[in-house]
Amino acid sequence: MTTCSNKTTLKQETASSGANTRCEMVLGVDISTSITGFAVVGDGHIVYYDSIDLRKHKDVFEKTIAIKEKLLDIFEMYQCENENTMRFGNSEYPIEHIYIEQSLHMFMGGKSSAKTLSTLTRFNGIVSWLIYELFEIKPEFISASSARKRAGIKVPRGQKAKQVVLQHLLETESAFTIEYTKHGNPKPESYDRADAIVVAMAGHNIEVEQDKL
Repeated sequence: MTTCSNKTTLKQETASSGANTRCEMVLGVDISTSITGFAVVGDGHIVYYDSIDLRKHKDVFEKTIAIKEKLLDIFEMYQCENENTMRFGNSEYPIEHIYIEQSLHMFMGGKSSAKTLSTLTRFNGIVSWLIYELFEIKPEFISASSARKRAGIKVPRGQKAKQVVLQHLLETESAFTIEYTKHGNPKPESYDRADAIVVAMAGHNIEVEQDKL
């Protein structure tokens, strides 16, 4: 039998049982109307990453239905308590913190139209609410540049941030692998997964700093 735990109660019980028994799990989300990336980091290590391709869904409403199903899968993996094994889905620990990459608030070199930014901002708000409603955790928002800085990634002048992030993770995180197209290029979802990992890592580092206060 599977029941979904109360996060507040769970956190209190875990804290009272001893600090060294905890493994803070942080969910990072890179929301996009094309491909949305997800990643979970536990104690600074990548434990899960994936993405959902929304390009085949024609409008925000269809995209929302599709992403809700993906969020439910993640919820069941990490937040549903199995009474027989004392585990949370496939994980021993539940997600405690959620960080979402902020939507764009300005034009990026003429590449993003006002309509595109408006749609992305609207979708970001919808997905953020779905996450809060499902996980009962208020998500924190962090800009892409702040997330990279928190994760210790520097983007040299003149280089594309997404490519730098992807290469950094491939060189430093053995748990992170990608697939390539027949032309030898990283598949599109690789970048969204990488961005989600960086957001989760940044969130973990922020939580560690706050725990020390």
